[in-house]
Amino acid sequence: MNLSVYGNKKGTLCTQKIQRGYLIVFVWEMETKSQNGKFLSLPLLAEYDQVDKAEKGIGSDSVIITGKTSFLKTTFHGLNALSGVGILSTPYALSSGGWLSMILLLVIACVTFYTSLLIKRCMDFDPTIRSYPDIGDRAFGKAGRILVAVFMNLELYLVATGFLILAGDNLHNLLPEVNFGFWGHSFGGKQSFVLIVALVILPTVLLKNMSILAYVSASAVLASLVIIGSIFWAAMYDGIGFNKKGILVNWGAIPTSFSLYAFCYCGHPVFPTLYTSMKNQKQFSKVMLLCFLFATTTYASIAAMGYSMFGSDVETQITLNLPTEKFSSKLAIYTALVSPIAKYALMMTPIVNRLEEHFQSYNDEGSSSFSPLTRTTLVVSSVIIALAIPFFGYLMSLVGAFLSVTASILLPCLCYLKISGTYKKLGFELVIIGLTVLMGVLILVTGTYTSLIEIIQHF
Repeated sequence: MNLSVYGNKKGTLCTQKIQRGYLIVFVWEMETKSQNGKFLSLPLLAEYDQVDKAEKGIGSDSVIITGKTSFLKTTFHGLNALSGVGILSTPYALSSGGWLSMILLLVIACVTFYTSLLIKRCMDFDPTIRSYPDIGDRAFGKAGRILVAVFMNLELYLVATGFLILAGDNLHNLLPEVNFGFWGHSFGGKQSFVLIVALVILPTVLLKNMSILAYVSASAVLASLVIIGSIFWAAMYDGIGFNKKGILVNWGAIPTSFSLYAFCYCGHPVFPTLYTSMKNQKQFSKVMLLCFLFATTTYASIAAMGYSMFGSDVETQITLNLPTEKFSSKLAIYTALVSPIAKYALMMTPIVNRLEEHFQSYNDEGSSSFSPLTRTTLVVSSVIIALAIPFFGYLMSLVGAFLSVTASILLPCLCYLKISGTYKKLGFELVIIGLTVLMGVLILVTGTYTSLIEIIQHF
């Protein structure tokens, strides 16, 4: 990757920041210097650290990056961005809304694919745009950059918290009889496993070099295929079968279905980095098409299989329905566990960087002493939320309705309207974007309300 820095004053500032290790660029893997001069390699998930550059003052007007990533590698990155733990909740989303809610999955897929192209168009209007916050800044100034950054970091934080709930639920499913005592107090299985997983994860959050975890967590595509294969095997050869008919539609739970489907397509903050990293940026639309086709096929497949296997009894995570004595079930559960545990630290890294940068702005020498405390505090706070709201499906539904819809549907549309000036004249494109925004607002309002009500009712 070639990096050009220009401008006297700004060029000097940018060079200093590069030497201090704050600028992170991304092709096949991300490399950045740490305090001790060593390099970190965080492949595939480095796209979130592109936000670090934008928020730390390395503005898009002072840095130009030439990408060298091939079509195939960019497609792989895009698939990993769209393939995540959402695959476990799609059967529950389908069971909530009924078979006709599968149409909603296709609608969300088409809409988010369209908004991914709007992001590309925003960047084409201003080639100096390098990250998602840059788009917000180009459209609405500093307020736009802050808004985008807040939604991105909050989404990362709550998804990482969801990882703890997921891990606790699945470990309790494997070991339902296990309980722990501490100072005369007995702790239930799920709560205990959340604490244990947090203790296992904490050292990875404290580490500066997370290259090994990055490679493990980057296997989202393979994990999705393994989970689908294991569930299919469980149905065909472990005696479960596809015998449940389900219902056609459940109008009352449509907002939940919509929210969970939206959560599955929350990779838009990654797309600007993928676009800038490409050698041939004209192929970006084809990359997005392949990624969305693959993701939608896997989501629809596991949703249909899970609903046909368990009907309305399907859990918020389909792995909780599987018979734990079977090898195929254990393979699916362990596969579902490995990636989130490894990915937790990487999801928290951009947030940690923001906080540490804030401390460093006050005291150049004090940020290192705050680092372990900051990282530990983030883990502890997410554990508290995971214990207080131990409802994976409802929490992810809330994230999907409020954060994913905003970042993946509303912000791309609004930023494109402002940057392109399309809002100034009535036309077919303005009508399409207007309908997209209307749909996004509808999901945001109804989905957020429904998710909050469900969380409150289950206390």
